Amino acid sequence: MEMFEDKVIIVEGTTDKRKVKEVVKEPVDIICTNGTISITKLDELVDELFNREVYILVDADESGEKLRKLFKREFPEAEHLYIDRMYKEVAAAPEYHLASVLIAANIDVHTQFLERRT
Repeated sequence: MEMFEDKVIIVEGTTDKRKVKEVVKEPVDIICTNGTISITKLDELVDELFNREVYILVDADESGEKLRKLFKREFPEAEHLYIDRMYKEVAAAPEYHLASVLIAANIDVHTQFLERRT
């Protein structure tokens, strides 16, 4: 049997994945949708992620909102995390902002990212 982490964060792109991976301290699976996701792939994900804590962290733009709507419909139990609209993209959000969003969702982060750098 494969060992899975309990928590899964779904992001749009590989740059988002890298950024989140850098900030998160606990072991989590980070899944990229690469901006879009087919219904087939989504169905596979729903099956695969059954009984796990799923977090949706997508960009604060039109494609991110489309993706979020899709996940809300197909994955009603997932928790949605939001970055501030002024950053637009997860990858563009400063680490401290990302860390505060993640810690608010009970995801352990490296504490150095919680300090706002000037």
